[in-house]
Amino acid sequence: MEDKKDSIISAGTIEKWVKDYTNYMYSWALFKTSNKESAEDLVQDTFLTAHQQLEKFRGDSNPKTWLLAILNNKITAYYRKKYLNPVQKENEQNNLPDNPIFTLLFDEDNRWKKNEKPIEWAADENHLLDDKDFNVVLTSCLDKLPEHWRSAVHLKYIEQKKGELICQELEITTTNFWQILHRAKLQLRKCLEINWFKS
Repeated sequence: MEDKKDSIISAGTIEKWVKDYTNYMYSWALFKTSNKESAEDLVQDTFLTAHQQLEKFRGDSNPKTWLLAILNNKITAYYRKKYLNPVQKENEQNNLPDNPIFTLLFDEDNRWKKNEKPIEWAADENHLLDDKDFNVVLTSCLDKLPEHWRSAVHLKYIEQKKGELICQELEITTTNFWQILHRAKLQLRKCLEINWFKS
């Protein structure tokens, strides 16, 4: 009798979850990746994994919570895979320049070029992150970062993970991680200066 009940649950459970939770999970995945196709793939993979591992769902937690945990693991794997591109990883490990930002901003003595010193950003009473237009510019600037830089920035500032955990996930040293963040912030600042603060 118990086996029959389990088979009935298994047969209809995923279909119901797809109907109930797809929109929420897609919105979450899109927020985390900023990529519609990737978000769709991640949600589809999540339901496939849930179907394959349905026997592990004990019913102790809300199905939405369980599905979201699977989805978050897949999002982490998504960023890890992007970062661990063999060429990018080799360049980072060997400290090879993969972006012209330093040549643009600094001279041969590693000093700021005269016209490239950071400008003072005017204080604004409104919070920039509440400004839709600013967020469009910020997203565009983030998209211009090298893919592996963007992965590190996302895990640090969007996922708000600790540096030690990020280094483990991306399989990089602490030194490389902070180099990446430093370079990424320099490029983001320059991009925002050009496309927002000087506009």
